[in-house]
Amino acid sequence: MKTSHQKLFTSIFIFIFFLSPSAFLLNAQTSYYVVKGKVIDKNTRMPLQGASVFAQNTTIGEASDSSGNFSIRLPDGGYSLAATYTGYETESIRINHASAQNDSLIIELNPEVKSLEAVTISISNEVKNGWAKYGTFFTDNFVGQSKFAKQCVIKNPEILHFYFSKKINRLKVLAKEPLVVDNFALGYTLKFAIDSFTNYYNTKTNLFIGYPLFEEMQGDSAQQKIWAENRAIAYKGSLLQLMRGIYSRTLKEDGFELQFVVNNNGEDFPIHLENLYGALNYKMDDSTKTLEFYPNQSEVAVIYKKAKPEKAYLNMDSTVKKGFELSTIIFPKGESFFIEPNGYFYDQEDIITNGYLGFKKMGDMLPYDYNPDN
Repeated sequence: MKTSHQKLFTSIFIFIFFLSPSAFLLNAQTSYYVVKGKVIDKNTRMPLQGASVFAQNTTIGEASDSSGNFSIRLPDGGYSLAATYTGYETESIRINHASAQNDSLIIELNPEVKSLEAVTISISNEVKNGWAKYGTFFTDNFVGQSKFAKQCVIKNPEILHFYFSKKINRLKVLAKEPLVVDNFALGYTLKFAIDSFTNYYNTKTNLFIGYPLFEEMQGDSAQQKIWAENRAIAYKGSLLQLMRGIYSRTLKEDGFELQFVVNNNGEDFPIHLENLYGALNYKMDDSTKTLEFYPNQSEVAVIYKKAKPEKAYLNMDSTVKKGFELSTIIFPKGESFFIEPNGYFYDQEDIITNGYLGFKKMGDMLPYDYNPDN
């Protein structure tokens, strides 16, 4: 088994993207819960009016009122609730139905203070004409190179600042305001509050940390139909569908096969799993509806049989199998991993995706409130 040379850390939000274990798809019977709270300045304790409060990787959010208050209605499941405000550090809190019963959630925002790393970066010269030099590279590795990614447009590239460290062969991209991306293939406008995008050339690894909010585009019935069809295509074999399938124990029905990967003398070998969920140490908490699991082997091969790789991906590596989508996910060793009913999983920054899942980037992302039945 050969894995892709390019690796992608899943982003903190990510996926990353409310329902009963037997039928996790959103429907009319989906239950909801309400998260209420206030956004304040941590130092002065004064309310912050107009702070953006949203569930990351969803279409759900609102601005705080004159008293700093907010109220958000969410379908059952887990989310990272983010609060952003100009001149303040972004705060993110993990929530679910069980932890959101308190209706007086206080989100404290710190005024922005340059970190030591930021000072170090600013001392080094920012790349002049950074977008002209690195714009294509950033777009390919942030938005992606898939057929849907090619239909995305970055609306405000001028906010991006590029820093290159020759000593450690690293490119870092920062932005002080949200990056706006129109996805004309899927019908979403995405607003990313970017903490950083970092590419390590020596290891061919990308690390993205940010907070995305989806907004539905407006279109006529014909356009809405195309978007619905494209979203259904993007969902098949996605990390979102995979996590929902693990949660609901429907991997086989969904078209997934999981195998452990072991390395022997520099070569990777797959191990077929007779008792998949036993090998994952699957444990459901009935009180919180949260799944806890940890694979007996940290590297897991993901085979998706209901779709074939895109031509753009095949062109990157002629040795890739053409009949199915092959990826690997590297989980942290000796640590539990958690999934909520809607497919939200954590800690998202702890896993590495290779192969086809690494190829699919922001241009193929769907929000956690996406419903394949609609």
